[in-house]
Amino acid sequence: MDRGVSIIQATIAPAADTWRLDRALADAVPTLSRERLKVLINAGQVTREGLAVRDPARRAAAGEVYNVAVPAPTPAHNEPQDIPLVVAYEDEHLIVIDKPAGLVVHPAAGNLDGTLVNALLHHCGGSLSGIGGVARPGIVHRIDKDTSGLMVAAKTDRTHEGLAKQFAAHTIDRRYKAIVGGRPMPPAGTVDAPLARSPHNRKKVAIVAGGKRAVTHYRTEHLLRDAALVECRLETGRTHQVRVHMASIGHALLGDPVYGRTKPVHKRQLDELSFRRQALHAARLGFVHPITSTALSFESAMPADMQELFSQLDV
Repeated sequence: MDRGVSIIQATIAPAADTWRLDRALADAVPTLSRERLKVLINAGQVTREGLAVRDPARRAAAGEVYNVAVPAPTPAHNEPQDIPLVVAYEDEHLIVIDKPAGLVVHPAAGNLDGTLVNALLHHCGGSLSGIGGVARPGIVHRIDKDTSGLMVAAKTDRTHEGLAKQFAAHTIDRRYKAIVGGRPMPPAGTVDAPLARSPHNRKKVAIVAGGKRAVTHYRTEHLLRDAALVECRLETGRTHQVRVHMASIGHALLGDPVYGRTKPVHKRQLDELSFRRQALHAARLGFVHPITSTALSFESAMPADMQELFSQLDV
């Protein structure tokens, strides 16, 4: 830290050789979006060997080291809101939340308040990392609005950077419970398929050659009526990863409005239960505390709506 500026050192990975600089830096610094990096590059906030690099389209080379100067965030325009939170763990450095389905993580078009960020600003009294920018203070990773379960937020920039490095190194233990259509065969396996925005529908994610590597390890835990409860362990953490990967092997998540095609027998059950989301729950989160170096692990039971769906489908 220097006069309100956080300096992040980024080394270009071998896989990012010859990529545009903004894209290569986004790969090396997952806490910063590509769009934000473009702004920082254009503003002369990215340097190499002491010289500013002002062209986001410049080709990067593997092994190059850049310093990214991230100015202290301007005061957040997000309003603290007294939204109840289920806190699994909290100290002066970070907080682990058990997020309910339906809660958006951070403000965006269409959801400018009533988000987890608004709740965290109230709960933490404004003490959140600024690396994520004004709109996303403290947010290191996120889970979809209609996915429930565990996620961690950072209160300080040092904590944020430490957690982000673990996410980038794929050392975070992230396990999801999913209720999928059909019974996977084999009952356990790995889906290794790159993901990117669908070229046909920008609101969807798809398996795309040249996309970001994405790996999901799945294991059937319990057989249900033409369905199964599956544990999915994420080696990577891409947007909609579990949903797209399980759909790609013919076992879309029940209730998924985007990637699923619900069978009539399941549709009837979902309608009776008024189950209106993908049946996905972030059940386990494990990481090394970036400040104390303590190994932490948290587990969350399936919420009531998924438990009820499980019980109705149990054979």
